[in-house]
Amino acid sequence: MKILFLGDIVGSPGRRAVKDFLPELIKKYRPHFVIANGENAAGGYGLTEKVAEELFSYGIDLLTTGNHVWKKEFIPYLQKTEKVVRPANYGPGAPGKGWSLLTRGELKLGVLNLEGRIFMRPLENPFLVGRALAQDIAKETPFILVDFHAEATSEKLALGYFLNGLVSAVLGTHTHVQTSDERILSQGTAYITDVGMCGSLESIIGMKIHQAFELYVTMVGRKLEVESSPPYKLEGVFLELNSEGRAKNIERFRLIT
Repeated sequence: MKILFLGDIVGSPGRRAVKDFLPELIKKYRPHFVIANGENAAGGYGLTEKVAEELFSYGIDLLTTGNHVWKKEFIPYLQKTEKVVRPANYGPGAPGKGWSLLTRGELKLGVLNLEGRIFMRPLENPFLVGRALAQDIAKETPFILVDFHAEATSEKLALGYFLNGLVSAVLGTHTHVQTSDERILSQGTAYITDVGMCGSLESIIGMKIHQAFELYVTMVGRKLEVESSPPYKLEGVFLELNSEGRAKNIERFRLIT
């Protein structure tokens, strides 16, 4: 199985990068499935039904999310769609699903979304929730991808080792800075601490630079706005899995307009 996974899509520049670059990537890698983290795709914060459908029209099969998924107006769509998942370790009764099963012919891919707890909300334990759900998904398919939306490098790496051999890949999102530690762990699980982002290159993780300066100099909280100027970049990873769901290859990429 071949999979493309795109990093956090930030606002309209991120969507533009997907529109411009994804056809080229699909032609090069010929993936069976394309997945992206879309939690910041609408105005740099959250998702809308319109934006989700736009991204699907570009060739994305499923969107993972994170702590920014809970826009009130998005909840009805989240509850009805199978193509957007939210972190599975929120409490009982949270809208939406924490994992989904993609199919293409005889191929089945389980996509599981988890959120970290270090420097973030005190959610259910992502390690225990993740292991239990991965064991359930494994009854359907050996191909299991995990998007771990987390702040701390240590927590991401720990989950990679914790699920090593149980899932096909643990891919980190949320920090928007692509890391160079992609590898295949000892029992065949592909790992990277952060796959990166899709958005404006000359920005602070996709947002306006001068506004970030104001925040960090004054320490007065403010909402940051998406940087919309080019050049734009698209970052992510390409995965190849064997018939048993173990990783054969993980390759990171960065394309810039």
